[in-house]
Amino acid sequence: MTDTTTAAVPLSAPTAFQPADRAGYKRVLLKLSGETFGGGRVGVDADIVRGIATQLAEVVGKGAQVAVVMGGGNFFRGAELSQAGMDRTKADYMGMLGTVMNCLALQDFCEKAGLETRVQSAITMGQVAEPYIPRKAIRHLEKGRLVIFGAGAGMPYFSTDTVAAQRALEIECQVLLMGKNGVDGVYDDDPRHNPDAVMYDDLDYATVLAKQLKVADATAISLCMDNRMPIVVFNLLRDGNIARAVAGEKIGTLISDPA
Repeated sequence: MTDTTTAAVPLSAPTAFQPADRAGYKRVLLKLSGETFGGGRVGVDADIVRGIATQLAEVVGKGAQVAVVMGGGNFFRGAELSQAGMDRTKADYMGMLGTVMNCLALQDFCEKAGLETRVQSAITMGQVAEPYIPRKAIRHLEKGRLVIFGAGAGMPYFSTDTVAAQRALEIECQVLLMGKNGVDGVYDDDPRHNPDAVMYDDLDYATVLAKQLKVADATAISLCMDNRMPIVVFNLLRDGNIARAVAGEKIGTLISDPA
């Protein structure tokens, strides 16, 4: 008997890295900063995490495939600990463990909101998380589960921004969404200190690198540029913004190839 099954077209095909159509993006990678989880303090702000979980449950419930990369800055920041005299390698590993704590907090609130989740860690810790296996992560997404990535790259000297870009590419996402803590997009100066700072609606990767705009580290931006992965930077704490970003609405700042 002849097999007439049509093979699925992978989302990583060159046509995938394009602006969303009216139905929005099908698969996204959302980068969440640890500072957002802590509400500016050490630890986890339950109200903030609950609000994010509610938004994620709504988005996944409408059919979007969502993966999350967690930061850990509300517990430890490896680079800052290193500057204070700690060995950089140990400091980075402490930061990675902090991201896993955030993953478990997000998982708990998401499941309370009715969203099935899986946590995958780049550092083996079988009692709390699966190992990071890209193909398994994709299968979870296809089954309607939220996948939360923790422990960074599992190696020191790699930021969680860079990990977010790498994971987005490896699991064939269409866009990297970077949720910021109370900032609406990318500005020419820090809007929290300069009230005259101007927000960009659109940027190309080269401009971000040349102007050293504080979006993500240069490695993350370069990785997205080399692979034509668009980035949307938006205010995570504005209610409904995750859904708007996934739907492809014009919010925040879009970083992509020049028009």
